[in-house]
Amino acid sequence: MPLTLAIAGRPNVGKSTLFNRLVGKAMALVDDTPGVTRDWREGDGKLFDLRFRLLDTAGLEDRRPKGSLAARTAERTQTALKKADVILLMIDGREGLTADDKFIAREIRKTGKPVILLVNKCEGTHLPDGYDEAAGLGFDNILPISAAHGEGLAELRELLEVQIKMDPRLRGDDASGEADEEHLIIAIAGRPNAGKSTLINQFVGEDRMLTGPEPGLTRDAIHVGWKYEGKPVRLVDTAGLRRRARIEEKLEKISTQETLRAIRLAHVVVLVLDAEKPFDKQDYTIAQHVAEEGRALVLAVNKWDQVKEKPAVLRMIKAKVEVSLAQVAGVPIVPISALTGEGLNKLMKEVSHVYETWNTRISTGQLNRWLEGMMADHPPPIVAGRRVKLRYMTQVKSRPPTFVAWVNKPVDLPDSYTRFLTNGLRQVFKLSGVPIRWMLRKGDNPYEIRKGRK
Repeated sequence: MPLTLAIAGRPNVGKSTLFNRLVGKAMALVDDTPGVTRDWREGDGKLFDLRFRLLDTAGLEDRRPKGSLAARTAERTQTALKKADVILLMIDGREGLTADDKFIAREIRKTGKPVILLVNKCEGTHLPDGYDEAAGLGFDNILPISAAHGEGLAELRELLEVQIKMDPRLRGDDASGEADEEHLIIAIAGRPNAGKSTLINQFVGEDRMLTGPEPGLTRDAIHVGWKYEGKPVRLVDTAGLRRRARIEEKLEKISTQETLRAIRLAHVVVLVLDAEKPFDKQDYTIAQHVAEEGRALVLAVNKWDQVKEKPAVLRMIKAKVEVSLAQVAGVPIVPISALTGEGLNKLMKEVSHVYETWNTRISTGQLNRWLEGMMADHPPPIVAGRRVKLRYMTQVKSRPPTFVAWVNKPVDLPDSYTRFLTNGLRQVFKLSGVPIRWMLRKGDNPYEIRKGRK
């Protein structure tokens, strides 16, 4: 296992900014609002030649009532700290040492883990007063840095090397054995309080994600490593998407952008529906967005254990899907209970199957033989006295399956005929549940060897 580092500190000292810099991309939501981070997130970090697993934690605060959101957030942070080999404790050098900093330092000292104290916002050569105050926390390794500007990172690399030399076990093994195997990326999307975080907890078998009755607990996209049948999977918990008219606060707008980005980067999106209020307008909007982004889709009808008229509810959902989601006709619909684990095996089987479908490649010969049969049974229409003719087609890419067809009059080919071909592709080549894209080109078969040419 590689070296594992955890970034800790009170809210709004720059932990997520440092996390993003070390993982090399904007995985963590950054905003001036205190307490943006609630669940700890993980990523693959790199500092020059040193590679490690990096954990970004929520802020630890004193004076948190038992059972409150702050207390539950703190429990998530404590779990992350237990997984770390070295803890990077961060304070704000401009604000100086606070009572919360002292409380967190005491909590971290209890872990017995090696600690490097990072005094953030120390730009330039003049160190703020907070750097001198940091010595009062009693840690041996104190380092001024600027997470925003990348200053002090070379010195951090040296301190980490010292820790590794003191305990060679911390060097770990950079080769995880998964470098050559692609992670299946599954984004869990849906409305607030549909049960997305509970579903991820049930998958990984631990209270990994913060859950509770409060809507909007998840604010940004949290990546969780997992294995399904021995294969690497990355689960992405996303913030609940609400109607645009209800998205008012700046932070919620940023959360929405992060969710849409997670959908765009996923391979498969599991849209979690609330069985008590199934497939409302917002569910439909999310599903439409998934299809437009070209992602594979599976519908998970959550809280199924609370439904009394199960056959009737399932028929109603299937009818709505058939009418509303023609772009992903045949999308799998799986009743589940994220709380009890009911239906999760079937859900993952459908995810695996739709992922394979999303990656489908069909040979050009098969496609053109199929196309000839389709046109023989149902010829394209006649426009202005001339019949529209499809000369040739080929698949140019998968993920999602995308086809190019050469047509003598592309602008005159009706959408209804394209839908006819799309439905035929789904039936013959088993492409149910994934978007299918078409590109029409004017002309004859571009690969045909014309007479008189060599």
